[in-house]
Amino acid sequence: MENRRTISVISVMFVLLMIVRVIEIVFVKTDQTWVGENILHKICCILLIWISLDMLRLHWSDLGFSKKGVFTGLKYGLALGISTFFLSYAAEFIVLFVMGKHPSLRFYITNFSLTQIHTNGSSLSAVTVCMIGNIVNVYAEEGLFRGLFYKIGIQYYSQKTANIIQALLFGIWHITNIINPLLDGSMNIAMAVFMGIGYILLSGILAYEWGMCAALSGTLWIGAAEHLFNNFISNSLHTVTETGADELMIIRITLSNILSLLFVLVISQKNIHNKCCIQI
Repeated sequence: MENRRTISVISVMFVLLMIVRVIEIVFVKTDQTWVGENILHKICCILLIWISLDMLRLHWSDLGFSKKGVFTGLKYGLALGISTFFLSYAAEFIVLFVMGKHPSLRFYITNFSLTQIHTNGSSLSAVTVCMIGNIVNVYAEEGLFRGLFYKIGIQYYSQKTANIIQALLFGIWHITNIINPLLDGSMNIAMAVFMGIGYILLSGILAYEWGMCAALSGTLWIGAAEHLFNNFISNSLHTVTETGADELMIIRITLSNILSLLFVLVISQKNIHNKCCIQI
């Protein structure tokens, strides 16, 4: 009974926020303005977390945003992001060179999307707005999925199951990225299904990894740091050729996500091995 109630609570909160998210993406389209990010539903997300914490008599630190471990978490999170994206950019460059193109890196701000790109330029104001938007985004999503949902789930499920639940929901959360391309006709149903599955898998991989990082460290800072770095680098550092920009971004994003999960899996296995050795 408690398990069903837990799923019901998480589901109601998720559906409510999903509705707000869809309304903003389809009708408000904040990401197509100077803001460059659908930030309104993220603010609603933070407010809902705050209300939930007040009802549960918990604090943000109880979700993993504690002062302890901030610098260590930021250090490891940035290390994960930098190393995996360095390798994925390198792989993307190699493929483009093999294809006979001459890629280069350009710095300018866009929204993050595999389908619809909106450029906001490279001015200081554009970079600042992008950073603020990404900080709000990370605070909301890490607080909701790896924080509140995981915290609620782990009360009645195993750590692994609770992590799978939040990762699946985080993947579904990103299906909304295909709505506008589908509505304006730039994407057909078959492609929308393919891209939707891709978003679930790619986002779910990172969400599961960040959940593992939270379990290993006891805080959300590793995942939050990598999340922030991944979003900002995807918004700002682009591969450009004579035929376009970010033509093979899917390779870069897919490889970086998989590498990041593999790195954390290796670290977690070493951690388990070390604990076993200590017990022996």
